[in-house]
Amino acid sequence: MTAITYYPCEKYYYSVANTMSQKKIWTSVVFLSVVGIILASYLFYSYWYQPAFQPCSINTVVNCDAVIKGPVSTLFGIPTALYGLVGYIVILFAGLTKRKKLLLGMTSFGVLFCLRVTVIEVFFLKVLCPICLACQIIMLILFLLSIKQFRATDRHRIS
Repeated sequence: MTAITYYPCEKYYYSVANTMSQKKIWTSVVFLSVVGIILASYLFYSYWYQPAFQPCSINTVVNCDAVIKGPVSTLFGIPTALYGLVGYIVILFAGLTKRKKLLLGMTSFGVLFCLRVTVIEVFFLKVLCPICLACQIIMLILFLLSIKQFRATDRHRIS
């Protein structure tokens, strides 16, 4: 067993092991948000243009076009992919600046927004968009990481 050394830092006490864990979480948040930005950028580009390379339009069930050009493509006149793109950019900002409340708030909104898209996609359109599903999985992982990061602060407060 390794001994855990505690170092005072303002009003909080952090263990060396916990600090390393938090760094890994922040690194994961930044990496996943960059991947999300890339995927959302592709969806946003596909919304406006018809790219020659369409990796996810495989058949009538696995088809991004039905989602990108269909009824789930906009909300209040704004492309759904733009919501995702802006959301991932804000999450990246929260990850780089280590803002836990912003991260938790944006990922909470993102999970709810993705749930809406998934329900419409699966139950009403009866279509699966692989890129949308990848975005939804990334958002769910980001949400779970933000909960873990947010709760880590509360456990180490001593005031």
